[in-house]
Amino acid sequence: MQNAIIAYREENHDQLVDIWHRAVRRTHTFLEEEDIQFYHHIVRNGALREVEIWMAWNESQGPTGFIGLDGPKIEMLFVDPELHGQGIGSRLIQHAGKIKGTHLKVDVNEQNEKAHAFYKHLGFVQTGRSELDGSGRAFPLLHMEWNQ
Repeated sequence: MQNAIIAYREENHDQLVDIWHRAVRRTHTFLEEEDIQFYHHIVRNGALREVEIWMAWNESQGPTGFIGLDGPKIEMLFVDPELHGQGIGSRLIQHAGKIKGTHLKVDVNEQNEKAHAFYKHLGFVQTGRSELDGSGRAFPLLHMEWNQ
C-alpha cells in the first residue's frame, strides 16, 4: 500500500497531530508561539474527530499527510514537511474531489503564501476574503473554490 489514501484510524491520531505540528511550524511562520500552542490544543483535543479525515499512507512510513473534510469544504490539509513537493497534497485533493464532487472549497491563511500558491496551481480561485480566521483571531483568510 505505497502512497494509498485511507480513512482515518484512531490509532494514528497522535501521528497526525505530529504532522500538523511540524507542518505548521514550517509553513505558518506568521504565527507566534502562543498561537501555535492555541491551535495545537484544538487539533490535539478533538479537531481531527470533528471532520472526515483521509490519510496519505505509505506502508513503511505510516501516515505522510492528511486532509480533513466537512462536506465539500477542505477544513485542513497537512503533509509531513519533510515530504513537501512530492505530490501528497495534490493526491489528497484529487481524492477529495472523487468522493465529494469537484466543487471543493477551502479557506487559506492570507499570510501563508505557499499554501495560496499551491491551491492556485491546482486550479482553485479566490472568491472572497475574511479579516478573521474561524477562531475569531486576526489572521485573514482567503476563500477559494475549485470547479473541475
